[in-house]
Amino acid sequence: MFERSPWFYILFISLGNVIAFPAGSHKSQSVCGYESCPKGVPGMLNVHLIAHTHDDVGWLKTVDQYYFGSHTDTQNAGVQYILDSVIQALLHDPNKKFIYVETAFFWKWWMRQHDSVRHQVKILVNSGQLEFVGGGWSMNDEAVTNYMSTIDQMTWGFRKLNDTFGECGRPKVGWQIDPFGHSRDMASTFALMGMDGLFFARLDYMDKENRLKSKSAEMVWKGSPNIGKKSWLFTGVLYNHYQPPPGFCFDLLCDDEPIIDDKHSPEYNVDDKVSRFISFIGNESKYYATDNVAVTMGGDFNYQDANSWFTNLDKIISYVNEKQETEGSKVNVFYSTPSCYLKSLNGANITWPEKSDDFFPYASDPHTYWTGYYTSRPAIKYFERLGNNFLQVCKQLYVLGEIGPEDQVDLNSMREAMGVMQHHDAITGTEKQVVASDYARILSKGFEECSAVTSAAIQKLMNPATKNRKNDLLKDVNVDEVSDSSEEIGIGAAQAPPTVSISSCLLLNISQCEVSEGSDPFTVIVYNPLSKIVNHTVRVPVSGASYIVKDPNGAELTVQVVPIPQEVLQIPGRVSSAVNELVFQAELLPPAGFKSYYISQGNNLNTVIEQFEIIGNQKQLKQGRGNIIKIGSGDFKVGIGAKSGLIELIERGDLKAEIKQEILYYESMAGDNSIFAKRASGAYIFRPNGTDAVPMKSKINRVTSKVYRGELVDEVHQQFSSWASQVVRVHKDKNYAELNWVVGPIPIEDGIGKEIIMRFTSNIQNNGVFYTDSNGREMLQRMRRASSVENNPNKELEDSVLESISGNYYPVTSRIRIAGLMGETPAVLSILTDRAQGGSSVKDGEVELMIHRRLLHDDAFGVGEALNETAYGTGLVVRGQNIVILGPMAADAPASPVYAEERQMAEEKLLAPWLFFSKTQQSYEEWMKNTGKEFVGLKPTLPPNVHVLTLEPWSGNTVLLRLEHFYEMNEDAILSKPVTLNLEKLLAFIQPTFIRETTLGANQWLENSKRMNWKSESNSVTEDTSGEENFLEQNENGVFDPTQVTLGPMDIRTFVIGLPKY
Repeated sequence: MFERSPWFYILFISLGNVIAFPAGSHKSQSVCGYESCPKGVPGMLNVHLIAHTHDDVGWLKTVDQYYFGSHTDTQNAGVQYILDSVIQALLHDPNKKFIYVETAFFWKWWMRQHDSVRHQVKILVNSGQLEFVGGGWSMNDEAVTNYMSTIDQMTWGFRKLNDTFGECGRPKVGWQIDPFGHSRDMASTFALMGMDGLFFARLDYMDKENRLKSKSAEMVWKGSPNIGKKSWLFTGVLYNHYQPPPGFCFDLLCDDEPIIDDKHSPEYNVDDKVSRFISFIGNESKYYATDNVAVTMGGDFNYQDANSWFTNLDKIISYVNEKQETEGSKVNVFYSTPSCYLKSLNGANITWPEKSDDFFPYASDPHTYWTGYYTSRPAIKYFERLGNNFLQVCKQLYVLGEIGPEDQVDLNSMREAMGVMQHHDAITGTEKQVVASDYARILSKGFEECSAVTSAAIQKLMNPATKNRKNDLLKDVNVDEVSDSSEEIGIGAAQAPPTVSISSCLLLNISQCEVSEGSDPFTVIVYNPLSKIVNHTVRVPVSGASYIVKDPNGAELTVQVVPIPQEVLQIPGRVSSAVNELVFQAELLPPAGFKSYYISQGNNLNTVIEQFEIIGNQKQLKQGRGNIIKIGSGDFKVGIGAKSGLIELIERGDLKAEIKQEILYYESMAGDNSIFAKRASGAYIFRPNGTDAVPMKSKINRVTSKVYRGELVDEVHQQFSSWASQVVRVHKDKNYAELNWVVGPIPIEDGIGKEIIMRFTSNIQNNGVFYTDSNGREMLQRMRRASSVENNPNKELEDSVLESISGNYYPVTSRIRIAGLMGETPAVLSILTDRAQGGSSVKDGEVELMIHRRLLHDDAFGVGEALNETAYGTGLVVRGQNIVILGPMAADAPASPVYAEERQMAEEKLLAPWLFFSKTQQSYEEWMKNTGKEFVGLKPTLPPNVHVLTLEPWSGNTVLLRLEHFYEMNEDAILSKPVTLNLEKLLAFIQPTFIRETTLGANQWLENSKRMNWKSESNSVTEDTSGEENFLEQNENGVFDPTQVTLGPMDIRTFVIGLPKY
């Protein structure tokens, strides 16, 4: 957007060269990569022409519509024609070069090509004419994506390129030219993937102006203060967005005149074109530090007729370079690539400026902050996060269940669907509605396909015969740590259980599940994808009022049945007989394992201990309950104001905080976009109409609250208006509160769009400082920027903004935090999210998160329609959850206990235990006798600050494993320390034939990764070996030692593990 393998997949690789090169490759003839770069002329201004196309994996058209070129009335764009045309042009001239980025489209095209065409493409790749940059399945967004999904989608794109082209297909440069701002964690990710540099186009308009003036648009970006130099990445900002110079777009979609060199023609324009080009280049060169400049020659879906481009680019090169002899010109033009341009910069051997924070928020003019998309389409943002949860479960179960190669196609469907979802016009919510619906279709298909894998794996793991397989996953596990009896793991039974239907309920978010609400009895299998033992509160929708739940040991559990809020029962599209939710505690869930629970209807009512209503007036005072009504039976309590019906107090032990929580809304600016000051709030842009957020309007003009107390959880069901409500939950022995909200249909009858926020107001003195996460990993400090005077823009300060609300919004992928003195007591308030949201601390003591938005105007950045989501004939209703944590902070210590709790809770939200449901005709006695009810996937010996980030089937008879230290430095006195592991002992359960470390993207052996050196202002040099420091442990013979693998704070280490063949 400009305005805005299966095991049998080993077709090209051998096991011995699983990462490096395709078997039978043309390696000996290859001159790809830096070896294929043209050499600039010393003493001249060397102009690198970068021929490229930017192909959105969905935006105005769906993925398939873009690929096949249909629906030209919407946009004239067909990716298959681009690749057809470019390949033929490159084959006709070995001097031409072209880059391609989106592997999703390339692979779709590649699978449809004849072997003869594939052979020709391999020649082009091996010669460096066709170069892959970026290389992910899509060009992912950087604000609202989680690091786990980003790594996955990059890795899957790399996998396809590596399997097909080997080393010559390995991207060396990141190319993030269209995402709407850039995260520090993404820079770190690219560096750890072995890349040498990154180029992008979008950054704040004032930041770009200042960087160009100071020649600091190219820099060394310090990706992580925890990981250090191996996370540093050379980064460059493109001069003219990613477009060609004005007047030099030669695509069929453009109106610029071609270069006409017939001197006898009245249309002859060579002199004018050459003069204008040289003038443009001269101007650009003033803002960059070396005698090399990059000029992008392409744009959105360009090169459907590559000849129209290359014919004119040939003429530019010829006629501009001709002036070197005729006029002594110092401009030298040639075909190049981002990596070749990067090589020339590296060869300049100069000192570069540094960058240590990120590029958010992105503003394109004083009134246009691209902070609305942090929240746009909240339902699809949640669906994507749910998809990541299930993809990790699916990949783990594929490995643990030893599923055969015939099922990897099903797994790949989910991998690719999630790769598409990371695209910067997918998860962002900045696509047309028809495209959003297609993204949901693609992801739904992925769920369906991967469900076949999970069902087959669980069936196999529930089979007692599983213990007899040669690769015994329970080898050396101390079962007593997670179970009282080995019988419950299926070890003692003699016969296999009958085949059962196992399914997921993807509509639990609206309390709907066909199995649980329509079956008696039924079983719930709770799978824990984390690498530690977890206690998890299970909630399943039911139609009855009394239930008995028995665990794998036969113990009857404490249960609670609570009513489903009326606002949930009335969600449009909900088709369910469930009126209650059954709540029980699944304790000691084994790492990468599961427990099964037998559920049947009972005779005793599992009702709440106490229930009453707060209607927000003085009546409650006369009942003797006082001004504050507290819920929570443990150390953590939430107080509801009897007068207001709102949260007014949070207690944790001796720490008491006056915290008010409200659901409010901003009225959206309704401009016509004719000038900056009339910019409308839209899918990309958040722009309130200048007023503060206002309370909900209801007929009774107050909040009503219903209180339910029980043995497991206390709840308050609050109604703010007819279209906004929430449930406040405090679980027994938990140090947090859950806020489960329902918003919609957002009313628009008044002709005003609305941006819905959840706001917390406290007396914490944070002095304008707050913290947000970077893609779910490290926390970044934010400083609130003051409002500048609109009628005197020439006096704007660098830290001031005209749009003081939207200009202070940042992406919140997992959590936001404020900290400071609360009176004389230091305290920390953190809010966690279940999907990406925009957030800020607009005033001291406040934290707000935008949870939903419905708008009536387009913001004029290309989508061409308002963000007015509807479903089932009315405005979209969304249900979500935020978690509130309050805790102390020592005045003389850098860390709070809350920081570790945030980490743990964020991890448990990202990889939540997954519920599988099964109808059963078995009696409880038959179920106990015939069914394996518990499975332990990993021996629970990983340190508490390390987890398995990735466990998935890889090429051939191998598995891909990633281990992550998920704490930052100084975040916890114990958990922030480095950890050393013995991988051989850890992986004894699979009896590995080899363990070999790779870069983060799993497409290069780590020992082969040699990154460029860069001098920067701190007089240091970036890592030239992709992080040998604390990475490559070696024994006395200089060989990687898997028995001594160290992970420091925030480290992620990636390994390919060979499996034995049976």
